[in-house]
Amino acid sequence: MATKTMSDFKKTPKQIEATRLMADKEETLLEGGSRSGKTFIIIRNIIFRALKYPNTRHLIVRFRFNHVKQSIWYGTIPDVMKIAFPNVTYKENKSDWFIKFNNGSELWIGGTDDKERIEKILGNEYATIHMNEASQFPYETYETLKTRLNPPKGVPAKLLIDYNPPSKKHWGYLIFHEHKNPETLAPIAHPERYGYLKMNPVDNKDNLNESYIETLESLGEKRRRRFYLGEYSDDTEGALWKRDWIIRHRVESVSDLTRVVVAVDPAVTGNETSDDTGIIVVGSKTIDGKEHYYVIDDFTYHGDVTGWGQSVIDAYRRHSADLVVAETNQGGDLVEMNIRNYDRSIKFKKVTATRGKALRAEPIANLYDMGLVHHVGNFLELEDELCMWTPEDKESPNRLDALVWGVTYLSGRGSGTYTVGR
Repeated sequence: MATKTMSDFKKTPKQIEATRLMADKEETLLEGGSRSGKTFIIIRNIIFRALKYPNTRHLIVRFRFNHVKQSIWYGTIPDVMKIAFPNVTYKENKSDWFIKFNNGSELWIGGTDDKERIEKILGNEYATIHMNEASQFPYETYETLKTRLNPPKGVPAKLLIDYNPPSKKHWGYLIFHEHKNPETLAPIAHPERYGYLKMNPVDNKDNLNESYIETLESLGEKRRRRFYLGEYSDDTEGALWKRDWIIRHRVESVSDLTRVVVAVDPAVTGNETSDDTGIIVVGSKTIDGKEHYYVIDDFTYHGDVTGWGQSVIDAYRRHSADLVVAETNQGGDLVEMNIRNYDRSIKFKKVTATRGKALRAEPIANLYDMGLVHHVGNFLELEDELCMWTPEDKESPNRLDALVWGVTYLSGRGSGTYTVGR
């Protein structure tokens, strides 16, 4: 008698629909609000395939390795195994970060920010690839991952994607909704191979605390539309930044920067409705007599009011930054203290806002218009904040604020008071 491997796990109606869609399509995008069951049902599907097809490899990839390790390896995978496959055993390999089932199949995880590790991962071929939180990935990553989707004969290839909907200019929207090539805007071949489904928190309410739904409902309008209603964004009329400026002057790499700073705009509360702590890494160098500025990383942190200090130090060390620039209007000396709790040796400057955000942001937006600011790769969350925020908005996006502080410091433009830290 065969061993029972699956439990009596009951899918939500939307998860049933998602399961059918993933079975029918070669590429599936599950989009929608936070905690809607998208990632859970995708990973459940991957594990089912791994058990069904012996000796196959499957991959879950996210922009940052630390994020996929914490949220997927230590979070979703154990939850899925406990709830949906309680009788299945597997072995963990924490050297190469994959789990192996008794039938020889493997489930790998990876992050594209770990260059050495991702090269090793991309040396394999996979039956299933899952791009988790894919709004953070550039189109080039999507294309590269597709080249590694090559299962054994007789095993259908599946590319599974999930995200909270970003801008309608994101490659996911163009491919799955408009059936266009994101680079040429020409029609894609075989659109019947692609499917998408919206899944929102209300579709998963039986598995969520009522207070979480209430929290999402109470968010500011733009965050509510994205994280609760699962809606795509349009660039906002009256926004100081234009997306075309960013796209036109984007670069894939940069070297020989003369200065690098980590700019921080701290959240002062740690509840679900507070903004993130914006942590943006920017650098500069002179080209043909003009100073150019480069956005090279986004370490923005969402969590308690002290945990972001470690993310600042991680950014500082990874990019060998010259100093940390942090806004201290609301946190005062506690901001510096929180950072120095993790590393007392860093160089630090505190920044105090003396004028309104619009007056501080306009000179930096002008630098973008002049072609003097370059994003090194794609930063979808930051770019959405830039292109959706208007001076009339009551919401205060922290990525935007951190960017403004960083470029203001490097350029000497804008307004604010800079004080040398201890």
